[in-house]
Amino acid sequence: MTQILAVVGPTASGKTALAIELAERLDTEIVSADSMQVYKGMEIGTGAPTPQERARVRHHFVGFLDPGTAFSAGEFERLAREVVINLNNRGKIAVVVGGSGLYLRALIDGLFDGPGADAAIRKRLHAQAGAIGTPAMYDQLKRIDPAYAAQIKQTDLKRIVRALEVHEIAGAPFSTLHARHRAARPPFDAVQVLIDWPRPVLYERINARVDHMIANGFIDEVRRLDELGHAPHIMRLRSLGYREFLACIHGQQSLEHATGRMKQLTRNFAKRQLTWFRADKRIEWLHATDNLEQLAGEALRKLSK
Repeated sequence: MTQILAVVGPTASGKTALAIELAERLDTEIVSADSMQVYKGMEIGTGAPTPQERARVRHHFVGFLDPGTAFSAGEFERLAREVVINLNNRGKIAVVVGGSGLYLRALIDGLFDGPGADAAIRKRLHAQAGAIGTPAMYDQLKRIDPAYAAQIKQTDLKRIVRALEVHEIAGAPFSTLHARHRAARPPFDAVQVLIDWPRPVLYERINARVDHMIANGFIDEVRRLDELGHAPHIMRLRSLGYREFLACIHGQQSLEHATGRMKQLTRNFAKRQLTWFRADKRIEWLHATDNLEQLAGEALRKLSK
């Protein structure tokens, strides 16, 4: 099975530095699993690796798309999988780094959503749910796909309807189709590590990181994107801080308010990231330290188990 080493975790936890240290030790390349770092011209605000860091180790999927270009987790899975397999064929273990949980899950476990949606079937199923209620719809799902029904909440109407829709379109249970998909695309053998900072320390690191971004040209980066006509794309992407600093450069809010808001939004985002990663019991949590050699050594010991 193809093996990868993934450095995961919340923003400002030190993922990039550890990933570079590991990639240099393993003489390999880095696959970035960050849904915002894929865009050009947003390097500062997304915390993308610097040109100096990218010169040390080759990074894939950093700054290769215009902000107006749509890019999904499914597309990332397809492209990143090719890179990982290519590295494996060359005798190398890819180092994956990122905080975008869906991208990481897509690469490690694969995504499966079944056949394309059928608006007419979905509309009819929602109407049926309105008539008989969600519990009755869940009972229908249990009869045709007990395996998938056991994986979801009885109140999750969105997933219930989707599974019933898939069964009607494909003539097979969602769980059966998913199993076939996984058989055709074996998952990677992933060792995942996360640098576990105490929450107050992580928040201090986030605040310091925002200050560093502003001191190193974030406002100019936002202004350039605005001048290039990318403001609508930035708003759609909802990347942290860009909306606030667009308002700032247009005189709609103060620098102090925009800065405070960006820090708060980033702390909130980190909290959600930690919730996501705690749900994956496969992740190895490393005791936080600024000693990169120590962290890398611990991560590599996990890899060699």
